Parts: sequence; structure tokens; C-alpha cells
Amino acid sequence: MSFGDSNNPYGNPPQQPPQPGYGYPQQGPPSVPPQQPYGAYPSAPPVQPYGGHPPAGPVEMPGSAKAARIMLGLVALAHVIVAGGYIWVLSRWDQEMADAGISGDTEAERIADVGKGFVVFLVGLATVFAILGVVLLLQYAKGGNAVRVCSIVYGSFAVITGIFMLAAYGLGLLIIIAAILLIVFSAKRASAEWFKRPRF
Repeated sequence: MSFGDSNNPYGNPPQQPPQPGYGYPQQGPPSVPPQQPYGAYPSAPPVQPYGGHPPAGPVEMPGSAKAARIMLGLVALAHVIVAGGYIWVLSRWDQEMADAGISGDTEAERIADVGKGFVVFLVGLATVFAILGVVLLLQYAKGGNAVRVCSIVYGSFAVITGIFMLAAYGLGLLIIIAAILLIVFSAKRASAEWFKRPRF
């Protein structure tokens, strides 16, 4: 009896799928992961695509840093007013000395000149403080931790300025309050994190 013989009473044998062997890849069920041998290292996790650095600090200036900037602006403006006041005093100095009758007395003129020189020094000091305040103010958005430290030192010196200006129609009290608030807001943790944030 031959294969495929039409006279075969049992019919043709059923077709069998080819058995895996040489030349055929052996595949397990797709849902079962391959087992690792005992003692082997675990496989590495899948590598994620590069997505950049995550933000490691605040991306927006916190409220304490904004408040410190406002106080810094007030202190700088107050020093501009102080410098203007001293310039006004200097503009009237000679006339006031002449009205007081000091022009003929050598000793009195020498003392008046020392007083005038001291007022000129105060004008220069107030002007420098105002300029420093403006420079610090402009650095708040992009400056580092040095800006925060300088703001605290600036506020400390401004308190001394306010003490000397207490008699100037409440201007000294305004400087003292604004300078103390500048120190407090600059020393807050949120402000420190803002100025210490990484810059890429």
C-alpha cells in the first residue's frame, strides 16, 4: 500500500505540523518570561529616553524674596531722599552761616567748614547706599546667594542709617522698619532656596 493510495480503506493520514528541531527556533509561551539560572545577576531595567534635568529648585520667585525686594527698594529710595535732603542743606549752608554772623570769626568759620565737610561726606554715603540698593535690586531675578547675603548686610547698615535719621520726620523710622523686614525676608528658607537654585 502506497502513501496517498485511493484504494486505502483507512483514508489518507492526517497532516502533522513540522516538529521543532534543527533549523526551527524553539519558542515558549509569550506570556511566560524566560527563567534566569540560580545565582545569576538580574537583568538591568529598561533605559528611559533622556528627558533633561528635573527642576531642583523653585522656578518662580517665592513671596519672601519678592517682599525682600520690595523692602530693598524702599530702603534704597529712602537713601535717595536722604541724599537729596543733605544736598538741600549744602545749598543753603553758606547763606545760613552768613545770616548767623560767622563770616568774620576765624574759629567759627573753621568749625562751620568742618560741619560742611561732614555733610558732604553724608551726601556721598547716602548716594553710595542708594546706588548699592539699586544694584542689588536689579540682581534679585538672576543673582546667586551672594545677593541674598549682601541684602542682609545692607539691611543691617540701613538700620544704623535709620537710627541717625530718626529726627527727620519719621523717615528714620521707615528706614529701620523696612531694613529689619529686608533682613527677615532675606533670611527665610524659601528665599535661600531661590538664590541657591541651580542655573543651567
